[in-house]
Amino acid sequence: MRSGFVGVLMFGVAACAPGLVGMAVPASARLSADVLTVTLSDSSVCRADWAAAGGVGRMDDCGAGFGYAVSVVEKPNLLRQLAVGIVDALGADGVLAPLAEVVLTDASGRDYSFVSPPPVE
Repeated sequence: MRSGFVGVLMFGVAACAPGLVGMAVPASARLSADVLTVTLSDSSVCRADWAAAGGVGRMDDCGAGFGYAVSVVEKPNLLRQLAVGIVDALGADGVLAPLAEVVLTDASGRDYSFVSPPPVE
């Protein structure tokens, strides 16, 4: 009896929110010097040129569509500043991905926050 009630309840929730059940959501976000790469929960991958867009834009062809905002950490820790300085001095400017927070927003206004590069576990 109880499992039947749960099944009816789930059907009711699905009927009230058409289009939301089974939608792919952002699973990860990574930055390079120019490109934001988002992987969705269904394993599809979307890309946007975040640097050319000034750090804010839309990925309309990504799943159901997402807005994005990239906030670069302007003054990272001293060790990171040293590493960037060495890489830049060697002529490999832009090799290290910037430290940043990426916020993706879906059509309903729900935010998905990520840091790039992701923390090492």
